[in-house]
Amino acid sequence: MKAETAYHGAMGQLFAAQATNSAYNAHTDRPAMLGLAGDVAGLSVLDLGCGAGHYAADLLARGAARVVGVDGSESLLCAARERIGDGADLHHHDLEEPLTFLADQSFDLVVMALVYHHLDAREQLLAEIRRVLRPGGALLVSTTHPTGDWTYFGGSYFADERAELPFGDGFVLSYWRMTLEQFLGELLSAGFVLERLLEPRAAEEAREIDPRRYDKTHNRPSFLAVRLRRP
Repeated sequence: MKAETAYHGAMGQLFAAQATNSAYNAHTDRPAMLGLAGDVAGLSVLDLGCGAGHYAADLLARGAARVVGVDGSESLLCAARERIGDGADLHHHDLEEPLTFLADQSFDLVVMALVYHHLDAREQLLAEIRRVLRPGGALLVSTTHPTGDWTYFGGSYFADERAELPFGDGFVLSYWRMTLEQFLGELLSAGFVLERLLEPRAAEEAREIDPRRYDKTHNRPSFLAVRLRRP
């Protein structure tokens, strides 16, 4: 049975609302990814798993010339349209399937924030990303931190299995546990060159919003973010 990657219906609506100002999404992962992006003025950017459009909105505000967002959830894309309007070109598409609607070497930057670990068809998607990126273009990927998952779920650090994490009222997030070796190995084997690696901690704004999660990110690793280059 094929994995369900997207957050549909009420689950997507809840995620869209929480991601707006949450300690984890808004004040840990997003600042790290935007920092890795650097100067995006004039760039053509692909946002894979664009969700409710938070990253796309920030990239446009920072001067990106073109942003294309792709997500498998219509409820999240609805939230993205409300946030961005006509500022980005948004596509409803399952990331487990090839990106056949995107042209070769048509992007300078690809952003994949907290979606990679949900996917089964990662090798296929990385090949598609390499195809649509221009030579010298950058790929940004964030994921749950391997040691953070190990601490939370227990068992073997080297477990290669899907984990289920409670979310909201009765929802469950399903994603792959991966070692650091596997995560980086897949990206490097796909032909990308590692440029930077971050273990993000929550920004100061999160201290007032959610002090427990702020402290957690400053005491144990929760996320991992990398910038890679397509040779």
